[in-house]
Formats: sequence, C-alpha cells, structure tokens
Amino acid sequence: MKKITIAIDGFSSTGKSTVAKQLAKKLGYVYVDTGAMYRAVTLYALKTDYISKNSFDVDGLVKALPQIKLRFVFSNDAGFAEMYLNDENVEREIRQMEVSEFVSLVAAVPQVREMLVAQQQEMGREKGIVMDGRDIGTVVFPDAELKVFMTASAEERAQRRFKELRERGEEVTYEDVLENVQKRDLLDTTREDSPLVKASDAKEIDNSHLTLEGQFEKILQLYNNAINN
Repeated sequence: MKKITIAIDGFSSTGKSTVAKQLAKKLGYVYVDTGAMYRAVTLYALKTDYISKNSFDVDGLVKALPQIKLRFVFSNDAGFAEMYLNDENVEREIRQMEVSEFVSLVAAVPQVREMLVAQQQEMGREKGIVMDGRDIGTVVFPDAELKVFMTASAEERAQRRFKELRERGEEVTYEDVLENVQKRDLLDTTREDSPLVKASDAKEIDNSHLTLEGQFEKILQLYNNAINN
C-alpha cells in the first residue's frame, strides 16, 4: 500500500499529538512531534540562561544552536518516541508550564525554525509519516497528501491543559493556564516567520465538543479518503 505524508497543524492543546500518535500507530507510520523539538530548544535556552522572564539573548542562543542535538528514541513503556536533548531524556521536563511560557518566543526565531524545519523535512523524506505542529502543512510539507488543521475554544483548551498539568503534580491555576494559551495563540499567529495559519487545502476540525474517539474516527476517515483519491 502506498504511503503518504500526514500534516496535522493547529493551536496549542487541541490534542494534535494525541491523535497523531493514535493515527501513526494504527497505520504503522512514523510519528514526529515537532512541538517537542521546539520545547527542547526552549528548555536548553532556559537551562543556559539565554531566556528568562526579564531577557532573551537571541544572538547567544543562535550561536549555540550547533551545540543542540535532538533525537527521538522509542520508549516501550511510553509507547511512543520520547525527546532527547544532548543524549538526555527530557520528555517530562519539556511539558512543564515554564517551558510553555517561552516556547512561542523561541519558536519565532528564524534560525531556530530553519534548523528544525530542515531536520523535520529529512525525517519525512520517505513518506509514511504523521507530523504535528504549527507549520507542517504550510512550510515543512506543503505538498502533504493529507493536511488537518485542529482548533478548539481557548477556554476548552486551557481546561484540558490545566487538568494535564495538575495530574502531573504541577501547582498551577486555571487562570494562569488560560492566559498562557491566549498568549501563545497571539504569538503563534502573529510571528513574522511561519505564522500559524490554516493551509488552504487543510481539513479543519473543531474538537471543542468531540471525544478522543470521535476525533480519531474523523481523521481516519480523512486518511481513507486521501488514500482512495
């Protein structure tokens, strides 16, 4: 059976990664979470003091990019490939609220995007890949056979993120999470380099009121349509 490229874009906390993992497992495809890559670079910037609440040394981070080595390593326990930064498993660290606060700023740096987009395009060279992020269908794989754009209300996304963070033991408030979601939406959609926009040929799914199963079935049907066409 022929293999295709599946690009899943959308706003933060719309469940892109969850459904992309499900789809990749179902199809026997490779799954790549590009958000994890940007989060890993952000974590590096935080640990090396290139970014903080009061400053962002963009030039310093850009000069340090050659020192940042990213790779995905499949975990049997997790059931998916986890993010490694310079040979250290950072899958849990990159999901913390502190990283979420700065990732959109780091992702807006053109040199960061250039480095990661090149890596992502190489990963998908042989097709048979499900990749999710902000610019997969518009920049990374503009010729992807299936493009999905996921959205949901900011309030619903904040509630999902709040629940996830609290279950991990982080002390956060819903109000702070909502503010972070809204701030990231603004930064992602207004940055000059590769802003978050829906590709003209992407299929939009608003999952504000969809179950995970309903969401998956919708996208699986889109895949079947793409393969048959």
